[in-house]
Amino acid sequence: MNDTTPWPGHWSPLGATFGPEATNFALWAPDAEQVELCLFAEDGTETRHVLPNRTFDIWHGAVPGVRAGQRYGFRVHGPWDPSAGQRFNPAKLLVDPYARAVDGELVAHPAVFGHARPSMAKGGDHTVRGDADSAPYVPKSVVVAPEPFDWRGDAAPRVPWAETVLYETHVRGFTMRHPGIPEELRGTYAGLAHPAAIEYLTDLGITTVELMPVHQFVSEPDFLHRGALNYWGYNTLAFFAPHNAYAASGTRGQQVSEFKAMVRALHEAGLEVILDVVYNHTAEQGDGGPTLSFRGIANEAYYHLDPAGPSRYLDYTGTGNTFRVAHPAGLGLVMDSLRYWVGEMHVDGFRFDLASALARSMHDVDMLGSFMTVIGQDPVLREVKLIAEPWDVGPGGYQVGEFPHLWTEWNDKYRNTVRDHWRGAAAGVRDLAYRLSGSSDLYADDRRRPYASINFVTAHDGFTLRDLVSYDHKHNEANGEDNRDGTDDNRSWNHGVEGDPDDLAPVVRELRLRQIRNMLTTMLLSTGVPMLLSGDEMGRTQGGNNNAYCQDNEISWMDWSLSEQYPQLVELVQRLLQLRRQHPVVRQRRFFEGAPVVEGGRKDIAWFAPSGAEMTDAEWYDGSLRTLGMYLNGEGIRSRGPRGERIVDDSFLFWVHAGPEPLDVTLPGGIWASSYQVILDTADVLDGEHPAGATVTLTDRSCLLLRVVD
Repeated sequence: MNDTTPWPGHWSPLGATFGPEATNFALWAPDAEQVELCLFAEDGTETRHVLPNRTFDIWHGAVPGVRAGQRYGFRVHGPWDPSAGQRFNPAKLLVDPYARAVDGELVAHPAVFGHARPSMAKGGDHTVRGDADSAPYVPKSVVVAPEPFDWRGDAAPRVPWAETVLYETHVRGFTMRHPGIPEELRGTYAGLAHPAAIEYLTDLGITTVELMPVHQFVSEPDFLHRGALNYWGYNTLAFFAPHNAYAASGTRGQQVSEFKAMVRALHEAGLEVILDVVYNHTAEQGDGGPTLSFRGIANEAYYHLDPAGPSRYLDYTGTGNTFRVAHPAGLGLVMDSLRYWVGEMHVDGFRFDLASALARSMHDVDMLGSFMTVIGQDPVLREVKLIAEPWDVGPGGYQVGEFPHLWTEWNDKYRNTVRDHWRGAAAGVRDLAYRLSGSSDLYADDRRRPYASINFVTAHDGFTLRDLVSYDHKHNEANGEDNRDGTDDNRSWNHGVEGDPDDLAPVVRELRLRQIRNMLTTMLLSTGVPMLLSGDEMGRTQGGNNNAYCQDNEISWMDWSLSEQYPQLVELVQRLLQLRRQHPVVRQRRFFEGAPVVEGGRKDIAWFAPSGAEMTDAEWYDGSLRTLGMYLNGEGIRSRGPRGERIVDDSFLFWVHAGPEPLDVTLPGGIWASSYQVILDTADVLDGEHPAGATVTLTDRSCLLLRVVD
C-alpha cells in the first residue's frame, strides 16, 4: 500500500483517474470541511489520505503508486445538522459517485446508517449521528485503468424506431437456467453474450434488448436483515459502474470489460442494447436509510428535501428519496453517466424509470426544465433511443403523452385497454381502435409519431402473460409482506379457476392459451413499438406473484423447458415478428388519417363492424360491442422511402373478437377486396381463401388476420 503524501492533483475529471505515476482523485463536496481518501489493502487494512487541494468546491489530490484494481472510498467531514439538510459523518465510508467499478456487497449492520441505530431491529433517531465505522460493511469503489478495449468492427445497429421490437429481460434471470450456457457463466454478462443466448434472441426476431438495471445497486439493509434481497435492481448506488454480481470475470474492474464484450457480441448479432436506468432515486432511501454515498457528500444538493423540514425527504418515487436532477451537480452527474454509457460502453439507449421525477424542477413536472432541455440539445444523447416511464408517484406525475419529441413512452393506456378488451371488461371498442392504430389521441396533437407509443401488455412489474390469464388476485406471500405489496389493479381473469392446478380442465387450459395468443397477436400487430416481456413467448409463470422484486430464484428465472412445453407460443411470436419485418403496413411511421392517400383510392385505415359495413357513430359508442375489424391499406402508407418513393405493401384485415360466443362476420367487399386469405387464426380453425362478402365464423375470444387478395 502506498502511503506517500498526495500530490496536489487536479479538480477535473471527477472520480478516480488512473495515471502511470499517480492516480488522481476528485470529489465535489461544496460544504465539506475536509475529505479523506481511504485506500484498502487486500487484508482490509485502511490507509487514509487527506485530499490536499480544493478548487471550485472540488476536493482533489493525486496519490503515487495507486494501481488499477485498488479499492477506495471517501470519508467526508462537515456539520451534522439534519434540520439544515446536512448529514456529514466521517465514520461512514462513501462510494465515489463517479466510480467506474464497485467491489463487495452491502452487509446488514447498524453501522451502515449515518444516524444512531441501536440494532437492525430498531430504527433509532435519524437526527442523532451514529459514530460506528461502516467500512467493514459497505462496498468499495475501484480504480479502473483506461485499458483499450477492442471495439474494432463494432457498429451500433441503429434500428429505426418504427422497426424496433423491444425485449425486456434481466441479465441474471434470462441466463440462470439456460441449458446451453455453461454453468460458470450463468447469471452474468458473459452468459448473455454466449452464442446460445444470442441465437435464441435473434431466432425469436426481436431487435432490441432492454436490460433491467445493471448500474451497481445494493439491497436495502432491512431486506437483507430479514433474509431478502433486491433482485430487480431498482436501488442504484453507483451510476457509472456495471453491477458487480453480474460479472463472471471479477469485480476489480473486470466487470467493465465483460460488459463491453457483451455489448459487442450483441451488436455483432444486430441487436441493440438499452439500459433501464434509475436516476430518480438512490439506494440511500429516506431519512432513516443508510449513508452510502450522496447523503454524506452533499445531501441538500443531491436530494429533494422538504422545505418545511429539511431533515425529511420529498418522496416522488415511493422509495424514500428523490434525486435532485434539477441541481447543477445532480444534472451534471446524470448527464456524465449517460454519456459514459453511450461513449465508453456503446449502449444504444435508455429506459428511464419514473421519468417524471427527473423532469421535476422544484416540485412540479416541467417538460421545459433543465433535464429535458439538456437531453434535447446534447449531440450524443439525442441520437440514441430514449424511453420514458412517464409517471411517478407525486402530484401531477402521470405524464403519458406529454414527453418531448425525441422521447418514446411506456403506454400504460395500451396495456390497460388490451387487458380489458380480452377479459371482456372494456366499454366497447372505441379505445381499442386508438391503441391498435398507434394511440393518436395521445401523441398526434403535438406532432409526434406512432412509435412514440411503447405498446406492452406485461412488464417486469406485474403479472406475466400466463399469470394474467390464470389468476384473479396476486399471490405475493413469498415476498414476506403478507401479500400487501404489489398492485391490486391487475385487470386479469383466471377463466374460472385460480392458478394452474394439475387437474385443470383441458377446455380451460386451451382457452387460456388462446387468450395468450390473442394478446401476443394484438400487441405485435399494433402500430407503435411492441415490447415483449422475457418469457411471455413461452408461457413463463411466477405463480401469481405480481411483484417479484425480491425473488432471485425459480420464481423469476426463465424456465427454458417451457419452450418445449409450449412451442406453439414461441413459433407464434417468431411468425408474427417475421410478418412485422416484412410488412411496413403494420409498422407505420405516420399516423393514419382515415382517408385515401391518392384520390379515388381506399382509405389508409378503415374500421368494420361484424356486418361487414364500416363502423357507424352509434357502434363506436356501443359499450356492449366486443368485435372490431381493422383494415390496413398497403397502398395507403403515408411515409416515403429514402429517395421519396412511395411505399406499397399488401393490405390486411384484422378481426379481434372478445365475445364469449362464436360470431359470424361478413368480409367487406366492393373496393376493399375480391377475396381474403387467412394468415393467422388464434383458434386454429379457419384457413384457406374466402371471397369478399362471405360470412366466416370467429371462434369465441379469438383473432383472425387475413391478407387482402385484390
